[in-house]
Amino acid sequence: MKDMVLGPGSFDWNGTTYRPLLSTAETGGSLSITDSITPAWSGPPRHIHHDADEIFYLIEGDVEFWLEGETFTRGPGSAVFIPRGREHTYRATALASRHLVILTPGGFEGFFAEMAEGQFRIPEDMGEIEQSAARHHLTFTGPPLGV
Repeated sequence: MKDMVLGPGSFDWNGTTYRPLLSTAETGGSLSITDSITPAWSGPPRHIHHDADEIFYLIEGDVEFWLEGETFTRGPGSAVFIPRGREHTYRATALASRHLVILTPGGFEGFFAEMAEGQFRIPEDMGEIEQSAARHHLTFTGPPLGV
């Protein structure tokens, strides 16, 4: 796999790179699209988006998903739909993964930006992370995959 770089406008949070492609402001609140690179064996803690549906479109690498107890892996060219209110998580497998994160309605890309700006660490800074999560209608519910 070639080295993945997202270029201008991208930012990093704990090794994951994000680049907003289409913001909530640009869509009148309808949705946001973020290009993301997740390092191998990395992913967020289990969580729930209370107000947004989430779609992953995989560009490079395989991703293991956990959706309310069901585990499955998808690769490049695949899409995964996570309905709002459903507990889930994911992690890149043996190689880094590049994928689009599409949320509807938009607004959640602000969480990524806040996390990158503060360079908050999991689990050390969970208090600050959970405050931002609450502002973005997100609840953490358990550990990342592999923990």
